[in-house]
Amino acid sequence: MSKAFTKDDGAEEAPIPRRRAPLPEGTPNYVTPRGLQALREELAHFDATATAAPSVQEAQGRAAWREELERRIATAIVVVATGDRKEVRFGATVRVRSAEGRFRDVQLVGVDEADGHGRISFRSPLARVLLGQNVSDTVTLRRPGGDEPLEIIAVAYDEA
Repeated sequence: MSKAFTKDDGAEEAPIPRRRAPLPEGTPNYVTPRGLQALREELAHFDATATAAPSVQEAQGRAAWREELERRIATAIVVVATGDRKEVRFGATVRVRSAEGRFRDVQLVGVDEADGHGRISFRSPLARVLLGQNVSDTVTLRRPGGDEPLEIIAVAYDEA
């Protein structure tokens, strides 16, 4: 292979971490206890893997990312479930059933904890229709392809 088609610029730069999920101005930064611990561990890992001589671009990106992460930790409001444990609140794991009989489990978490694999942001459309509802209630999720009725089958909370 010709040298023209390879990259050999010397030392490989560490990747700049991904951007954090947006948290609109005025929105509380709710997190679960596990979510705050994960943010702190992320910062510790970030600090432990800092390179000795980053490029200017890398240093600027890392500084901005670290500042944003520190801001998220400083503004975190840890929410621990209290009250009626059958009502959907922040931190709840909710099992819903669609009209077709399909089950889905989701946990309502902070924006930094949402992962697309069962943990959803409390700001998501599904979380918004579930919050404040109870077991056996039916909610309607408005979707571009049409409304989807969902029955709340169970609500559970992590024991912390």
